[in-house]
Amino acid sequence: MSTLVLALIAGAVVGLALGALGGGGSVLAVPALIYLLGFTPAEATTASLLIVTATSLTALFGHARSGHVRWKAGALFAAAGILPAAAAGVASSRLPQPVLIAAFATVAVLAATRMLRPARTASGAGVGAGVGAVRPGRAVGTGAGLGALTGLLGVGGGFLAVPALVTVLAFEMQAAVGTSLLVISVNSLAALASRGATTDGLDWAVIAPFTAAAILGAWDGKRLAARAPGPLLQRVFAVTLLAVAAFMLVDALT
Repeated sequence: MSTLVLALIAGAVVGLALGALGGGGSVLAVPALIYLLGFTPAEATTASLLIVTATSLTALFGHARSGHVRWKAGALFAAAGILPAAAAGVASSRLPQPVLIAAFATVAVLAATRMLRPARTASGAGVGAGVGAVRPGRAVGTGAGLGALTGLLGVGGGFLAVPALVTVLAFEMQAAVGTSLLVISVNSLAALASRGATTDGLDWAVIAPFTAAAILGAWDGKRLAARAPGPLLQRVFAVTLLAVAAFMLVDALT
């Protein structure tokens, strides 16, 4: 199978997951780039940031038109992650490849575990909780941690951003999904800015079709989410993610 076809298929799967689940699809981008398309871990995390940024900005536009983005709160949350994202982006290029793969696989396991848990409704977290109920320290700490994760591993962190916005900032689910795209976009851009030199040797003939397929797949994912039960989609994705993480851990340890 040609590299172009593999890039289109992988991109479509990543976009489909992002559109259907509101996050998590980018966790598949890095292993796809490494094991299907021959990127090194360092190249894959940088390429993933490019893909995540383009896909998130496109999806953000749609959510903004629907009024599901809390711009002020999202900007504050994202601002806390800018410096950690940039610093982690620099550190990522200096880590040994097995360490980077093992760290990514660990995050993938955490993401899958979270998706397998019964979903908590946003209404319980948000009822009676206004801006005054938000703890600034927790919001800043969570935003900084998410930024570091984005910079280090090249993932958008939507699977962490959405529950964080629901529990820390008391957002309803639709606003959390829309605002998380703003946070992801800002963190990804900050991480990319610190990796400017590492983008020179990337294979744009692979990244461009991968990104285009991801963007189109995200729109299909939204339609899929409207037809298929959300919990079923999450379980299928989580099991797939666990299998990918197990493969990556074995590869890092052998």
